Amino acid sequence: MPSINQQQVLKQLQKLSPQQIQMIKLLELPTLQLEQRVKQEIEENPVLEEQEPAEDNNEEEGMPKEVSMDDYLKEDDAPAYKSYVNNHSRDDKSRQVVLFEGQSIQDYLLEQLSYRDLAPFDSEIARYLIGNIDDDGYLRLDLQSISDDIAFSYGYDVSVAELEKGLKVIQSLEPPGVGARDIRECLLLQLERRASLSDAQVLAKRILTDFFTEFTKRHFEKIIARLNITEDQFRDAVEEIQRLSPKPGNLYTEGGNLATPYIIPDFILDEHEGELTLRLNSYNVPELKINRKYADVIRKATGASGKPSAEDKEALQFVKNKIDSAKWFISAIKQRQDTLMRTMQAIVDYQREYFLDGSESKLKPMILKDVADLTGLDVSTISRVVNSKYVQTSFGVISLKQLFSEAMQTDSGEEVSSYEIKNILSECIDKEDKRKPLTDESLMEILNEKGYRIARRTVAKYREMLGIPVARLRKEI
Repeated sequence: MPSINQQQVLKQLQKLSPQQIQMIKLLELPTLQLEQRVKQEIEENPVLEEQEPAEDNNEEEGMPKEVSMDDYLKEDDAPAYKSYVNNHSRDDKSRQVVLFEGQSIQDYLLEQLSYRDLAPFDSEIARYLIGNIDDDGYLRLDLQSISDDIAFSYGYDVSVAELEKGLKVIQSLEPPGVGARDIRECLLLQLERRASLSDAQVLAKRILTDFFTEFTKRHFEKIIARLNITEDQFRDAVEEIQRLSPKPGNLYTEGGNLATPYIIPDFILDEHEGELTLRLNSYNVPELKINRKYADVIRKATGASGKPSAEDKEALQFVKNKIDSAKWFISAIKQRQDTLMRTMQAIVDYQREYFLDGSESKLKPMILKDVADLTGLDVSTISRVVNSKYVQTSFGVISLKQLFSEAMQTDSGEEVSSYEIKNILSECIDKEDKRKPLTDESLMEILNEKGYRIARRTVAKYREMLGIPVARLRKEI
C-alpha cells in the first residue's frame, strides 16, 4: 500500500488582480456600452458621482488631502477580508446591453391575433406557435417537435393537424410570409396574398412550386425547356421572385434590436489641409469624481479624539471599500482612454495615406503585431482595442477591423494589401458575362496575369469574404 506523505512545493503563478480584470473588460467595451457601464457603476457605488464640465476640482479625486484613511484604520484592527473589494465578480457575468427597444415581431403578431375571433384552445395554440417564431419570421421547429414539447411541458395532447390549423391563422397575419417553415413556403405565401396575379407572377408561382430545386441550383435552361417558355418570360418571372422578401420579419421594424445596433464612433479623425487630428469621442460618458460628502462622514465618525469609536468602525470600513472601488474604477477609465488613444494614433500614423485619401487601394498591409510593435503593447491588448471599435472620418464611419489586412507579394516583390486583391476580384466579377460567369480558376489566371501570385483556394477565400457566390449561382439568363 503506498504511503501518504506531505511535502511543500514552491511555485510561481501569475494571476490577474481585480483591477487588471476590470481594466481588460473596460477596454473591450465600445463607447455606447461604456456609457451604460459607467452609469451602472454610479448607481452601485454611492461614492462615485458625475463631475460637472466647468467644475474646478482642486482636490485630488474630490477627496481632501488632509483626510487619510490610514490614520483611522490600522491593518491590525481590521481583518484583511474586510478591506478586500471584489471588483470583478459582477464583471465576470456576461452582460448584454440593450441599446434601444421596440415592439418585436412576436408582439406584433400577438397584437393582431387578439383581434381574431378564435376559440380559447385555438388561440392558445396560435400564441404558443408565435412564441417559437424567429425574429426573421420563420418557424424553424417542425410541428411534431412542437406537439411533443407541449405534451411534455403542459401535459396536453395536441395533434399535428391542430397545430397546422393554428399555423394557417398565423400565416394569414401581417407581414406576408410570416410563419413559413422554409424559404420556398415563405415566397409562395407572399405570392398567394396578392389579390390578382400577373402572367409573370403566375409563372413565378409555378417555378417555386414545381421547379424550386432546379431554380436554386441555377439550372435555368432546364426550367425553360420543361415549361416551354421564352427567356424573356423566364426573366420576368425571376424578377417577380426577386421582389419578394426572403425574411418577412424584416418587413416589420419598430425601434431596433441587438442585431442592428446604432453605431457610435469611438474616435473622431479630422483632416484639415493635410493634417490629421485624432480625438476620443466621449459621447455621453460622464467625467467621474469621488463625492466629498463621504470625507465628512469620516470626520464625524472619528470625532474630536481623532479615532473612530467601536460602533463606527463598520461604517468607516464600508466607506473605505467604496472609495477604493471608486478610485480603481476612475483609474481604469483613464487608463482605457490612454490605451485607446495610443493605439489609434499608431494606426493613423501607419495608415496616413489611406486616412488622407479614403481609397482602400492606399491601405498598407497591417496586422495586430505591427501595431503592437509600434505602441509597445501586447498583441492581446491591441486586439481588445480594435474589437467593436469605430472611427469617424471625412469619408464615413470605419470599423477598425477593416484597417487590418494580409500582405500579398507581386512579381516585382512589392507588398500589397489583400484589399487590393479583393477590389480587382469585385471589378472582374462585376464586368463578367453573367451567362458564363468566371470560375475561381479563371479569376486566379486573371490575377496571375496582373502580377499577383495567388492560389485558387485563396481566390475562393477572398470571394467568400466579399459575399460573392460561386460561378454557378451567379449565372443569369
